[in-house]
Amino acid sequence: MMEAVVPKLPSFNFLNPNSTAVGKIVFRRFSCSSSSLSPSVLVSADSESVSLGHITRPDFPILHQVIENKQPWRSSIPLPSIFYLLTLVYVCMQEVNGKKLVYLDNAATSQKPVAVIKALQNYYEAYNSNVHRGIHCLSAKATDEYELARKKVAAFINASDSREIVFTRNATEAINLVAYSWGLSNLKPEDEIILTIAEHHSAIVPWQLVSQKTGAILKFLNLNDNEIPDLDKLKEMLSRKTKLVVTHHVSNTLASVLPIEEIVHWAHDVGAKVLVDACQSVPHMVVDVQGLDADFLVASSHKMCGPTGIGFLYGKSDLLSAMPPFLGGGEMISDVFLDPSTYAEPPSRFEAGTPAIGEAIGLGAAIDYLSAIGMQRIHEYEIELATYLYENLLSVPNVRIYGPKPSENVHRAALCSFNVENIHPTDVATILDQQHGVAIRSGHHCTQPLDRYLGVNASARASLYLYNTKGDVDDFIQALNETVNFFDMFR
Repeated sequence: MMEAVVPKLPSFNFLNPNSTAVGKIVFRRFSCSSSSLSPSVLVSADSESVSLGHITRPDFPILHQVIENKQPWRSSIPLPSIFYLLTLVYVCMQEVNGKKLVYLDNAATSQKPVAVIKALQNYYEAYNSNVHRGIHCLSAKATDEYELARKKVAAFINASDSREIVFTRNATEAINLVAYSWGLSNLKPEDEIILTIAEHHSAIVPWQLVSQKTGAILKFLNLNDNEIPDLDKLKEMLSRKTKLVVTHHVSNTLASVLPIEEIVHWAHDVGAKVLVDACQSVPHMVVDVQGLDADFLVASSHKMCGPTGIGFLYGKSDLLSAMPPFLGGGEMISDVFLDPSTYAEPPSRFEAGTPAIGEAIGLGAAIDYLSAIGMQRIHEYEIELATYLYENLLSVPNVRIYGPKPSENVHRAALCSFNVENIHPTDVATILDQQHGVAIRSGHHCTQPLDRYLGVNASARASLYLYNTKGDVDDFIQALNETVNFFDMFR
């Protein structure tokens, strides 16, 4: 098992083989300053043709920053002895340089465009008030914008009615809502729930808890030889005992895209419901819940250019109407008596207490932003980026990429989880960040059962979005090659 080395290093020019600068170390605390580059400069900065990434990048203020050295050097940080000694030598020789931020951690969260930031600011500055029941103009305005956001979500995923959209804190809470409200009411001993081994923890743990309470049985679908959930095996596993299929639309680790419409059809044939984790699909492609015929679908705002702290559950009207409340309190009631109370109709039944009003309005603004560009346009651009990322990452020595190979019939999402032989992914991510300004993610990506199946304990992950460019991929690949060369010095 590889052990991670996680030093906090200043930025050394020696990691760049083309650098000849020599100077004394300058210690500075983390700082971010806005670049003075105009959108026109950003578009014409290199010979690459103008892409969707170039067009949209000026809308995201955080991407205009130069990231400087984040931490002063601390000699107390434990390091392997040779690494420690070599580092001290180069500290004395090199200067800490600023570097351009290359943000490739979009599967964890996306950046926010100015339109979303302004929508939040406008709510708090112009009409901050609690929603529903208030008769004054601020409350009426806040209520209208909050409910308008619900209608925008419904239209974005083509729900038949905005009342099929329940706002939650995040997709995790949305899955828990289904688990505790629908699951506890409908599952009984020996009923079966089928999940893929590639599910996010938030789609596994709630059903483990519910199965312990109900006696339902969890069954897991493994991968095929292409490192995609084995759909032929899924058809064999489905039976009249199956009450629910829980599946991702796009895997946050494998980058595989599943045919949800087919899965739903097979499940419905045996009388089972389907819950779709669409956190990695709704931000990146057209998702039509009526076309998919999914019973439940969840997604998060913060992965689709919206604020954190809000997500949503889509549920078919007849299912939501039959489900009991998930949380009790204000807003979710019809009438409260000293004996049992009566409850509001969905979606209010599932939105107890003061909701995330500003966040919902911000999500609405994010949907406006994405819709103005066009989800099909975003999807087509990201398919191109995904192939470019995959093919270039393969050129790095000793790299293992997880998930299917792209082909005419297999489109990967625009992310790659990978490992470099004999280098811990956290070490890779640390050096990429501190020496090159490249932000990727390392760890288990909340898919530990999948990691164990693949025989790893962690991986690095680079993930792209509409504002990324092939130039970002080039910068990442160059930085990764330099990082690998750096660690090769100690072998």
